[in-house]
Amino acid sequence: MALGAGVLLLATGGVGKVAATIGSALGGFVSDLTSAPSAIPSAPTVADAPVLDAPTEPYTNQPTVDLVGRVPASVAGHSDSRVRIYVAIGDGQPGAVTEIPVGTSQQFLVPGVQLSAGVNAFTATIVGPTGLESDASAVVTYILDSAKPRLVVSAPKNGAVVNSRTIQLVGQTQARSTMSAHNRTTNATVAGGADEKGAFNLVLPIGDGVNTIDVTAVDPAGNESTVSLTVRRGTGALTAKVSASVYSVRAKALPQPVTLTVTVTDPDGRPLPNATVTFTLAVPNVPVIASSPLMTTSRGTATFTTSIPKGATPGLQASVTAIVDTADFGHTTDRTVISIAR
Repeated sequence: MALGAGVLLLATGGVGKVAATIGSALGGFVSDLTSAPSAIPSAPTVADAPVLDAPTEPYTNQPTVDLVGRVPASVAGHSDSRVRIYVAIGDGQPGAVTEIPVGTSQQFLVPGVQLSAGVNAFTATIVGPTGLESDASAVVTYILDSAKPRLVVSAPKNGAVVNSRTIQLVGQTQARSTMSAHNRTTNATVAGGADEKGAFNLVLPIGDGVNTIDVTAVDPAGNESTVSLTVRRGTGALTAKVSASVYSVRAKALPQPVTLTVTVTDPDGRPLPNATVTFTLAVPNVPVIASSPLMTTSRGTATFTTSIPKGATPGLQASVTAIVDTADFGHTTDRTVISIAR
């Protein structure tokens, strides 16, 4: 083509034009051979997935949560991109719940996201201006739990008598619950926690007499349950308490009947049945009166009825004694007196 053009130009007397035309054509031809082809527009890309911050404690009793996360540095400031939040409830499939525009910093906050009862598994993606969406972030889980934890105190039993200065509160509740026990009688308080299976063991000081105890469990979601019980601190020893139906008699009115009673308690302060008891009544100037061996009842008591005989010396005292013998706790005695008036 260049040669043909040159011939034509020569025919018209344009020698300079021929040279220029050939040079221009060859230059263009070489340029076409050596220049890079023009770029084909590529599809828009979406940056890497965002990151959601996991909670310190996934359990909550609040109906909403604030989700916090970060977008890649390359996305920060792109207001035409969005952060999209998905949630899967229980074993369900994820569904989009909300979107927020990407801000000027990498950090983002999605406030007041509604929770459903049970497991809420959240993920986040970045949606670009063309609608392309990034991979999902790692799952972050919240568990909405608004039920009070079950709380059982298995020991000591309500109303139990305890011999020591402390009691061991043993029981079961929701795993990882925060535990506390408060003695309303002494104002003593101890704290602890349930293990991964919900078992707990708290040691609480107690005072003399009846102690009212409150045991409280707060589960990981913040729900609270309280159980109350009473325990009584025992004496720690076998005890007997003897009494008489009269404590003063007139010498002139003798003989006079009298009933002697003893109440026996074990070292935990509980009535002790089947203890052997012998009563004696020693009246001045009168032979000693003794009962045959008696057994305490289920209420821990035994009684003996006799008479203070005539001839007792006025102005003195008759001595009443209960001698108690047991198979498990040894023996003990208790005494009282009856005055002999003129």
